[in-house]
Amino acid sequence: WALAEMLKNPNILIRAQKELDEVIGRQRVLVESDLPKLPYLEAICKETYRMHPSTPLSVPRMATEACNVNGYYIPKNTRLNVNIWAIGRDPNVWSNPLEFNPERFLRGKSAKVDPTGVHFELIPFGAGRRICAGYRMAIVVIQYILGTLVHSFEWKLPNGQELSMDEAFGLTLQKAVPLSAIISPRLLSDAYV
Repeated sequence: WALAEMLKNPNILIRAQKELDEVIGRQRVLVESDLPKLPYLEAICKETYRMHPSTPLSVPRMATEACNVNGYYIPKNTRLNVNIWAIGRDPNVWSNPLEFNPERFLRGKSAKVDPTGVHFELIPFGAGRRICAGYRMAIVVIQYILGTLVHSFEWKLPNGQELSMDEAFGLTLQKAVPLSAIISPRLLSDAYV
C-alpha cells in the first residue's frame, strides 16, 4: 500500500528518496541502525497504517462485565470488534482523512502519535493486553523493507497503466488489483553486492 500511495503521489516518493540519500547516500544499502534517522520514512509507514490497516477490524473482544463506554451501555458477554479502518478515516479524528499525507505525523498534534497501542487514533496492531505480540518487530521490518525498496530502486508505473487504489476487504485489507510497477536500480552497482 505504501508503494502504491507513493506512485500515486510522486512528490512523496521523491522526498523519501531524498531523505534516504541524505542519511545513507547511494554507496551502500539501508541497515537497521539507519531507521531512527529517517523520520519521513517513519511518517509514511504511520500514514499507511492509518489509511490501509492490515486488519480492518480488530480481533473480537468480549466484555467480561457490564460497563459504560462513552455513554454507551455494554452488557456482559457482548462481543466487540473495533473498526480500525473507520478510525483511520474519521474526520473527527483526522483532518482530510482520505488524503495520504505523511507530513501529518511530522508536526502538530499527530507528531507524537505512534502505532504501538498507546494512542487510540492509530491502532493498526491493536492495543492493551491483546496487542499483536509481534508489533515491535513488525514496525521495524515494515520500515526496513519499505526503506530498502524506496532507496534501492526507481519506481514507475508501466506506460498507460492506471493505478487502482481499490480495496479488497476480508480478514486482511488487500489491494483489489495488485500493484504492477517497473523498477530500476538507483544505487551504485557495488552497493548491491
